[in-house]
Amino acid sequence: MKNERKRTFLLITIPILALFICFNTIPLIRGVIYSFTNFKGFGSYDWVGLRNYADLFTDARVGRSYWFTFKLAVVTTIVVNVLSLLLALALNSHIRAKSFFRGAYFLPNILGSLVVAYIFNYFFTYILPALADMIGIEALRTSILSNPATAWIGVMVVCAWQAIAMNTIIYISGLQTVPEDVYEAGGLDGATGWKQFKYLTFPLIIPFFSINMVLCIKNFLMVFDQIMALTKGGPAQSTESISYLIYNNGMSGGQFGFQSANAVVFFIVIVIVSVAQMKFSSKKEEQL
Repeated sequence: MKNERKRTFLLITIPILALFICFNTIPLIRGVIYSFTNFKGFGSYDWVGLRNYADLFTDARVGRSYWFTFKLAVVTTIVVNVLSLLLALALNSHIRAKSFFRGAYFLPNILGSLVVAYIFNYFFTYILPALADMIGIEALRTSILSNPATAWIGVMVVCAWQAIAMNTIIYISGLQTVPEDVYEAGGLDGATGWKQFKYLTFPLIIPFFSINMVLCIKNFLMVFDQIMALTKGGPAQSTESISYLIYNNGMSGGQFGFQSANAVVFFIVIVIVSVAQMKFSSKKEEQL
């Protein structure tokens, strides 16, 4: 019986492992190999060694894309986690129709990123300028997506609007793990309001905060759908994320080898950032 169970688990695991290797591991290895070539995405190619990697550090367009991506990721992560935590505290309190509101706030996460971004594109391009014209707000009479200085704000709004839903659910799960006895004991010591949150609630939901921070940074560093639907990297390449640059120039710009090197470096950067975040969060949890 025990051997049959092991055989069953093995039969389930092998096809999944084969699919993972076929559609993940092999393309990853091929991408690393192409990063050492001048492959254009078609035809023959030559080996160029580390030239692609060296050129990455002198390419101004790559530098701008990294700056924009990290700026977007950091700002959006802060906005999302602040708003998500506030929403979670509200939805975890004793309010009427709590289940309805939880479902309503989770709706943005169900919708596809491209669909949401196209809707917001229409809103920023036509509806918001029309409303601004009626009210008399001069700064919003033109689409914020057409201005290099404000286009990133539109991308940030769309990313945050959709990401808040999942983060709120995670924070609610964390808040529900806090025992009521803790609040009762804190109330006896005079811990209410902000003090209750600072000294009781937040220290106990630090693991959930860490998860949200890591997921947010990772997801926003890899932003692509919103860029594709909102700005396509414009105006004047001011909202060109790293993922979009890799896709656009690698697939249709004849830089497959060069952007493969960019993808390898980007992958390493994401791993380093995620590991650093986890270590920092672990130290904070140990201190608390």
